[in-house]
Amino acid sequence: MIVLALTAVLIRWIARRSGRAVRHRPALRWALSAISGKTEGAAATVLSLGLGLSVLASVGQIEGNMRAAIQTDLPEIAPSYFFVDIQKDQMPGFQARLDDDPAVNKVDSAPMLRGIITQINGQPARDVAGDHWVIRGDRGITYSAEIPADTTLTSGDWWPSDYSGPPLVSFAAEEAEEIGLKLGDELTVNILGRDITATIASFREVDFSTAGIGFVMSMNAAALSAAPHSFIATVYAEETAEAAILRDLATAYPNITAIRVRDAVDQVAGILTGIASATAWGAAATLLTGFLVLIGAAAAGIQARTYEAAVLKTLGAARARILQSFALRAILLGMAAGLVALGAGIAGGWAVMTYLMEVSYSVQWASALLIVFGGVMATLLAGLAFAWQPLAARPAQVLRARE
Repeated sequence: MIVLALTAVLIRWIARRSGRAVRHRPALRWALSAISGKTEGAAATVLSLGLGLSVLASVGQIEGNMRAAIQTDLPEIAPSYFFVDIQKDQMPGFQARLDDDPAVNKVDSAPMLRGIITQINGQPARDVAGDHWVIRGDRGITYSAEIPADTTLTSGDWWPSDYSGPPLVSFAAEEAEEIGLKLGDELTVNILGRDITATIASFREVDFSTAGIGFVMSMNAAALSAAPHSFIATVYAEETAEAAILRDLATAYPNITAIRVRDAVDQVAGILTGIASATAWGAAATLLTGFLVLIGAAAAGIQARTYEAAVLKTLGAARARILQSFALRAILLGMAAGLVALGAGIAGGWAVMTYLMEVSYSVQWASALLIVFGGVMATLLAGLAFAWQPLAARPAQVLRARE
């Protein structure tokens, strides 16, 4: 609102300064002269229209970038299927079916258990980590004797492949920083009713945005391998081979659950569309309120415009030229509100995508330009709707009444 208010002051100042520069264009000069005065209501126009347009611009930028991230970026790196509940004795046959398929590009698998972090350094986990999402409910946990090929440690060291000492754990680096963990801290994790206290030996990068396998915690093999557990796997394959893969594996192993990532992506995209639509309706309500204020400001200026039109007619101005002046002032005010809304929308969209969603941002120009066009059209329609009465008034009656 501060930026919009300052914009109204700025446009009046620019209009006042620009009058002489366009003295050979009467309609534009009259429009600038009206904007620089107090009767045209530049502040009311820019504020009432700019607020709604700013919200719509932000929603458009965020929704467009999220849709691009989900529908464009994610399918390029996401697996075709996510398989869960694979039993240990089923892994050889499961792997053999995929190894024999030339359409399969990559298969990742890992053992998985589920556990709840109950204590951090002997204190209740919620007292230390608050309401962090890692502490809420149970989390997937895996184990590995050797460091996986695609794992990058940010600090600490991985345990030796034959390590059999007290339990050690490697924690996701970003989540550890958010919670405030450091190397050497102890985590107590309840797995299948048994508390296991492990020392943090390393932090590693975990990218959950790839839709692949990612665990917040990975322990040494001796700590968990004897516990009952199943395996999970991700399969990267060509789209044409997905149906055959699902059919063969479902027939051979009916207990395995398959999740088609493409379907999940489509569902997320649908949810985002619904959220964007709901927010857009809220912004539309704000915009409608602003448009009503805009109409009120235009109606309040009828007398001033009627007197202005009467004077211009007396001086020899044609109705078309006067109407052009009314249209120009509406366009200039609408463009000012639209440009401020465009800047606010781009800034808001960038901030949300960069700091909250943590994904790349690009300006959605189609949505951005539509906002500016909407601002221009709204003020133009409101201005012209109340232009016919001033144009139809007879100069003699108006000037005598004024005296």
